[in-house]
Amino acid sequence: MIRTKRWNDTIEPADGVRLLVCRYRPRGVRREAEPWDSWLPQLGPSKELHAAVYGKHGAPISWDEYAGRYVAEMKAQGFWIRALGVRAARGETLTLLCSSACEDEARCHRTLLSALIVNAQG
Repeated sequence: MIRTKRWNDTIEPADGVRLLVCRYRPRGVRREAEPWDSWLPQLGPSKELHAAVYGKHGAPISWDEYAGRYVAEMKAQGFWIRALGVRAARGETLTLLCSSACEDEARCHRTLLSALIVNAQG
């Protein structure tokens, strides 16, 4: 099972393994207080894509462009996506965690990544 949350959402026993999938590590979180089990920055959007969606070098890109570019970037991360797919297929619950500022789950890479992992299950 694949779940998605923000990294600062309440930890629940049903979360299983909590994976931070942001390119940037949240500021101000002490290593010993991290509310995630592993950090996989390679599954977050690239620095360039992150900048593009927030309009750091011009007008912000659309969700559709962002989604397409993110999925294309993740083709290079097939090993990680397949590995997570195997874990989920074996019954392990994985919770993909994103930024505390990312409030709209439907417009977040964690939802796109979840679909990629589900598709990798076969």
